[in-house]
Amino acid sequence: MTARLFEPLTLDGLTLDNRILIAPMCQYSARDGQATDWHMMHLGQLAMSGAGLLTLEATAVSPEARITAWDLGLYDDGCERALARVLDAVRDYAHIPVCIQIAHAGRKASSEAPWTGGAQIPPEHPYGWRTEAPSAVPHAEGEVAPHALDAADLKRVREDFVATAKRAVRLGIEAVELHGAHGYLLHQFLSPLANKRTDQYGGSLQNRMRFPLEIYDAVRQAVPAGSPVWLRVSATDWVEDGWDLEETLALAQALKAAGSPALHVSTGGVSPKQAITLGPGYQVPFAERIKAETGLATIAVGLITEAEQAEAILREGRADAISLARAMLYDPRWPWHAAAELGAQVRAPKQYWRSQPRAYKDLFKDTAFGQR
Repeated sequence: MTARLFEPLTLDGLTLDNRILIAPMCQYSARDGQATDWHMMHLGQLAMSGAGLLTLEATAVSPEARITAWDLGLYDDGCERALARVLDAVRDYAHIPVCIQIAHAGRKASSEAPWTGGAQIPPEHPYGWRTEAPSAVPHAEGEVAPHALDAADLKRVREDFVATAKRAVRLGIEAVELHGAHGYLLHQFLSPLANKRTDQYGGSLQNRMRFPLEIYDAVRQAVPAGSPVWLRVSATDWVEDGWDLEETLALAQALKAAGSPALHVSTGGVSPKQAITLGPGYQVPFAERIKAETGLATIAVGLITEAEQAEAILREGRADAISLARAMLYDPRWPWHAAAELGAQVRAPKQYWRSQPRAYKDLFKDTAFGQR
């Protein structure tokens, strides 16, 4: 029986070799939004992993949309040229489609890098700026409150998302994920903990969903038909009276009606008060419920580390794909090892074909080798 993890997955007009997705992982190593040699090394090794899809880290739509001053961006020609250099090199040697996670950090912008504490940087600091959000409510007590976006600001942000999407299309990126999770701007609109607006973008569930859905529609129109566009969501805030699974189900139905083929299901991030119960696959039940009730393809994530664990999630119909982040950083050949364990095949660069273990003679696809 073919391992479910290594069956192809089709999202709109894009067919992936398998159901292992490399999740977006911020590297905090860009310069003025521009990809660097670190991205060449980082994405290069992940592109050779044999996964079905490589997702770029959260990529900011403007300088103020960055989480930190060292975030990757795609908002000007310099950013586009730098990312083109990296992607061109990766594509020369690795056969893997690329997805971009387009993002705006909202009130969680202007931060230190995690390895220097991750705290908010004041606007007057050389590496800080005034953040913007649905409402003038800071992420945590004692932080500088963000600027509340007005109608002109909302139009600007929509246009920024579209401009970044168009740059991604020019770069030949095959799929787009909009970052609506982990407490960043689109999640801030969704969550009543961050959204205190009294206009058409706040209050009721329909109003709180309005701006993220406007962003989805605008980006969907900017991306060619057949190239999938979906959202990453936090299915719950893990805080009483916050965004929850029932509201996520309503959003999922709206996104499905708007043309989304999938939903990437995570949780949390909008409030320091969150109370999360961690454990293997702890976020999978949210993906399972969304898949069951909406019919959307769901991408599961969260402490999924073992091949058999991932295979069981798919085989039991709890999700359609598995997204790996930390596990992939720890073991950039995770898909190779999973294929060996599950009796499947995976694609590897020809330069590495000779590494195929004797015990797994058919591990790598389409190999050929001869030597005098």
